Amino acid sequence: MKALIIEDEGMAAKTLKKLLVEVTPGIEIVGVLETIEDSVEWIEENPMPDVMFMDIHLADGSSFAIFDKVNITCPVIFTTAYDEYALKAFEVNSIDYLLKPISKEALERAMRKLLTLSETRVNSDQVERLLEQLGQKKKYRNYFLLPERDKLVPLAVGDVAYAYIEAKTVKLVSFEGKSYYLTQTLDDLIAQLDPHEFFRANRQFVVARRSIKDVSVWFGNKLAINLVMETPERIIVSKARVGEFKTWFTKQ
Repeated sequence: MKALIIEDEGMAAKTLKKLLVEVTPGIEIVGVLETIEDSVEWIEENPMPDVMFMDIHLADGSSFAIFDKVNITCPVIFTTAYDEYALKAFEVNSIDYLLKPISKEALERAMRKLLTLSETRVNSDQVERLLEQLGQKKKYRNYFLLPERDKLVPLAVGDVAYAYIEAKTVKLVSFEGKSYYLTQTLDDLIAQLDPHEFFRANRQFVVARRSIKDVSVWFGNKLAINLVMETPERIIVSKARVGEFKTWFTKQ
């Protein structure tokens, strides 16, 4: 299970993470965000988690503003020191409303409710784990057959350095520097690639692990990925995704 925490109080976020690990062993905290702006950016650039824990009062306003900017499709559990927002919380897709300081017992009840609501739904991660158990690990694309003038040429996935969107069209770029146009979207492409070898840096770029030369610290706690070859523009990893990128890049 993957959980996103939106909480601007450092100690409260740390306590919630600790309780979640105790209550739900194996849970993965995919991010801890402090502001509406960072939350909107993270949600726009990442797959939807299984659950969000959302404080109502954030540094830059009410977290209800997030629902006005992006479509949140996963269950939300609100956390707050105030109880006057309970009714409004259930107007969005909230399944529980926890008052601070959050007790282990209250969190256990909320997680049981979440599991009860989710028990009839099988997500893609569960399917993949099941296939692995059956010896049928999910297979990813190995080759592309791409148009080049009046013929189709094969390109091994291992020869792809990066992909990006140019004028609403996806282009693959090989380590040799050749560019190829794709008819599919970047979302469709990343779903076909091994997530161990490729990373969606932002809405415009997908990069191959072995194409990364080094990484620069960028403004606003962001990162700039430098490849072994020239790119049409700088590849920036948002502050909200820095932790995920570091985990991906160092994973064995």
